[in-house]
Amino acid sequence: MNRRKAAMLVSLGALFLAFTAPSPQQLAARARFSLGGNAAEVPAKFVGNLVFLPVRVSQTQPSLFELDSSTAVSSIDPGRASELGITPARPAEFDFAGVGVPLAALPAIARNGFGAQVGREYEGALGADFLNVVVVKINYERQTLQLYDPASFQYSGQGKSFPLTFAGAEPLIQGKFSIAGGKHMEAEFAVNTALDASIAISERFAQSHDLYSASLKTIPVADPFSDVGKDAALGRLKSFEIGPYVAASPLAAFSQSSLPGAGSRIAGEIGGGMLRRFTVIFDYPHQRIILEPNIHIQEEDEEDKSGLTIVAKGSGLKTFLVTEVAPATPAAEAGIQKGDVIAGIDDEAAADLSLWDVRDLFRQIGHKYTLLLERNGQTLTVTLQMRRLL
Repeated sequence: MNRRKAAMLVSLGALFLAFTAPSPQQLAARARFSLGGNAAEVPAKFVGNLVFLPVRVSQTQPSLFELDSSTAVSSIDPGRASELGITPARPAEFDFAGVGVPLAALPAIARNGFGAQVGREYEGALGADFLNVVVVKINYERQTLQLYDPASFQYSGQGKSFPLTFAGAEPLIQGKFSIAGGKHMEAEFAVNTALDASIAISERFAQSHDLYSASLKTIPVADPFSDVGKDAALGRLKSFEIGPYVAASPLAAFSQSSLPGAGSRIAGEIGGGMLRRFTVIFDYPHQRIILEPNIHIQEEDEEDKSGLTIVAKGSGLKTFLVTEVAPATPAAEAGIQKGDVIAGIDDEAAADLSLWDVRDLFRQIGHKYTLLLERNGQTLTVTLQMRRLL
């Protein structure tokens, strides 16, 4: 079951609880900060542009939960719940490095294929019910995360505050973008921390607003990590604006999958590839999101330059399996085939790399790699020369 289907299983009652924002006084009583404090830094782990928080559920061993602003209710993987001896759907106490957050319920929802796509096992997700209780500050540049007591949080930085509305579980903000040929569009976008891609635009929106043109070059999405579906196409926008902030030449995935927001006013989603350009403050209790640009605001997104689709399999998710080879790409020209296993890159064994490491290598401009492949019990070596595909 994928994330979007799993979200549909959340009851209307749980949705009501998630979006009934309590007052600051109620919030202070719900989020308990140790030693009488009102803020804490959490040793978050970043995988690509995704954010994971270490959490103890009801005083059990720590688990890594993905921060997922697209889902209404936090949940735990059924297998992880069994390992920890947790009975799902009951009230649970979350502990984040000294910050206690009680939740009304913790359902068990699986994310099939997550490990293959992300390169680490799925253990759970933190949704809007968590974001309603604390203010969350994500510093993508420094890869740190802080939690604040909403009752005392006051922002004094130089960033820009944007009012929040919601489509289902996801927060919405206005975005503007332009494509080659001069077309400019303004629409609402859902902010999705569980999306690695910079931008996802729905096929429905693209078709209804005639976004496709001869000047908009696209290639098939070669990376299931993008979570926009295997039939998505990847293109490069001319620019994307959020308030006063402008990102040049970002990548956008045009998705045929169902994206949140049935209304035509919602174009798609903003993911971690765009959020990484900011320090992002999710302040649900005060119905706002705050963005502070960092040094990456003007960096150009880099697409995959190999033509390979790779997933992680096996023990420790260290077997890197080629599932697709796009035609007329460096991988096809090197003779790499679907079903090959990447056993090493240059002088480094695959066991010493993560799936994200491999994908990141294949986004580098102009690099040439020597790949050690395993194919039908045979070992062979090929040379893979990166080049731009967009």
